[in-house]
Parts: sequence; C-alpha cells; structure tokens
Amino acid sequence: MALRINGSGNLGSAPELRTVEVNGEDRKVASMRVFFDHTVPDGNGGFVDKGGCWLGVSAWDNRAEHVARVLRKGMRVRIEGTLQERLWEKDGEAMTSWDVNARNITLELARLESVTLRPKASAGQGTPAAQEDT
Repeated sequence: MALRINGSGNLGSAPELRTVEVNGEDRKVASMRVFFDHTVPDGNGGFVDKGGCWLGVSAWDNRAEHVARVLRKGMRVRIEGTLQERLWEKDGEAMTSWDVNARNITLELARLESVTLRPKASAGQGTPAAQEDT
C-alpha cells in the first residue's frame, strides 16, 4: 500500500538531473531536497511555525527535465506523490530514509515575482493538454 503525500515546502537546493538505468531502460530523474513545513494559524491573521521535516523528492522522465529547467533553490513548491521508505547500509549499519516519488510539482504563486510562458507549440507538436492559450 502506497502512502500518499500532499504538502508544501521550500527547495533546499536546485534539482539535480541525471540519467539512470531502470529495468534495462535509461530514464531521466531530477532529485531535490524539500523542507516541508508545518504552520498553523495564530488567531491574529498570521501563522506560527510548528516544525517540519526534510525529504528527498524525485521527479521522473519529462517531468524531471521540466523541474530541472525551471525550479531553483528557495522556491516554494507543492508536492503530490508517494512516500517511500529507502533502506541501505552505511559502515555496516542499517540506515533508513523517506523519499517522495513526485506525481505532481507546482509552484506556490505567493513567492513569485513573474512568470514567463514559452511559445505555443506548432500544429502537430506536443499534446493539446500541455498547450496553453496566451
């Protein structure tokens, strides 16, 4: 059973894009660290920090390329995906970490100064769902 996660946080570093082999196939993956914060209303129109946690986040294939091109350290993002436990050994000691396999990554608009859209694809390029009217 997969554990779904839907949270907001700040990128601790720019995404790192690399190619990995998965089941004999080369695939792109963008890896990044995100601090998922936990804030609650303070009753006076503001918010109080109640802590949070760092998680590794991975985006795959076309999403990986887009993430690596657009996202930068410090950006506020919303991540939807699946939380996965990762086990490995270091110096003979069993280690555990939790990572998110991102299904969707969006920018939180409150922290943006501007947005620049790329030109629409020519007829026959891209998919209609990926194209936007300007």
